[in-house]
Amino acid sequence: MKTTEEVRQEVQRHIDDSKVQEERNRLGQFATESKLAQEMLAHANQLVPANWAVSFLDPAFGTGAFYSALLKTIPPCRIQRAKAFEIDASYGNAAKRLWNATPLDLELADFTHAEIPKETSRFNLVICNPPYVRHHHIRGSEKVRLQNLANHSAGVKLSGLSGLYCYFLCISHRWMAPGAVAGWLIPSEFMDVNYGREVKRYLLDRVTLLRVHRFDPEDTQFRDAYVSSAIVWLRNIPPSDDTKVEFTYGGTLTFPSLVQTVSTKQLRIAPKWTAYPQQPGKGVTNAHARLSDFFEIKRGLATGSNEFFVMSMREAKERGLPMEFLRPILPPPRALETEYVEADENGNPILQERLVLLDCLLSEQVVRAGYPTLWRYLEEGKKAKVDQRYLCRHRIPWYSQEKRIASPFLCTYLGRYGTKRGRPFRFILNFSGAKATNVWLMLYPKEEI
Repeated sequence: MKTTEEVRQEVQRHIDDSKVQEERNRLGQFATESKLAQEMLAHANQLVPANWAVSFLDPAFGTGAFYSALLKTIPPCRIQRAKAFEIDASYGNAAKRLWNATPLDLELADFTHAEIPKETSRFNLVICNPPYVRHHHIRGSEKVRLQNLANHSAGVKLSGLSGLYCYFLCISHRWMAPGAVAGWLIPSEFMDVNYGREVKRYLLDRVTLLRVHRFDPEDTQFRDAYVSSAIVWLRNIPPSDDTKVEFTYGGTLTFPSLVQTVSTKQLRIAPKWTAYPQQPGKGVTNAHARLSDFFEIKRGLATGSNEFFVMSMREAKERGLPMEFLRPILPPPRALETEYVEADENGNPILQERLVLLDCLLSEQVVRAGYPTLWRYLEEGKKAKVDQRYLCRHRIPWYSQEKRIASPFLCTYLGRYGTKRGRPFRFILNFSGAKATNVWLMLYPKEEI
């Protein structure tokens, strides 16, 4: 069965292909690739405090690439609300149908005409790929309106040569709560051209600029547009005098080719920001090897409710659950003391306490007729509304799991310095056939090694 994200991508391509390319160019409609959206939300998740109740805003929604990534990255219990705007009804109506079972509030409207929310209703996570409409496609009267709105919102006087993405970036300022994090996928040309000066002034004077990642111009981020792209990360707090900004280039957002930290004092006098990062030398890091060079990296299994689907073998036996629906699963990092997981003759992990994952493909009718103990347990899950959780209700049956083979290596990615092990990352050598939940990364060696 296709995932919601796979369906979304098909819908996106179908609508894209139904439109004339010239029209899409004029409207600046270039969809974010799923992989990049996921990478941006993963980075955003590193920037927001773990105890935040996330209020999410996407001013140019499309079919919801960023929202889809949000739901995969941040637990539903942490998503307080999600708001989005889409001006094109063909994308917006399709998105409404696609996400109607989620708490998304999607308006089919022009974001720049929307009423600015009260301070208590603003958003703490803004992720957007704004329309890339060049200035000559914006009417004179509309430019004046947008310029006044940008000035009112962000205190900048944008040039008449500015593309629509510049207005979106500045107008969104008054939609952000204090301390909010924002990530913008925009053309990198603002870094060098004259009309970008006011955008850069906003980034240096009104907010704290965290990072600018510029993609290699040969590595276009859109399947149907040849534009050099950058991702700008900022936090809605006043900048300090000694603010340092991370400039990265090439590779990916997670694994850039070059990294350099640049002071805002230096940026204020730099005519062109594409000068950073400079070539490898003092203060510039050139990454020679990455984990992804050696491994296919996948997150662990997202069950939808570890409390219900993962249990000790002892509990499973006490409940009389059929062994044929129980898969060995590794414990979370805090409960795994060893760095080497040995296996018995059946491939089960040799650990102090064995955990199992409930995974069944049989229909409810078959389970009810032939497996009474399993049926009683599933009824408990229904009573606790496990079957109504987002991941579960998008699976058929709701108590089945993702298909993934066990990986020989695992890595933690949520660790911290200062733990008793003294390091944020742990690597585990897994000789067993046990899989892992999504608190682990599963590393599969590439064929060449």
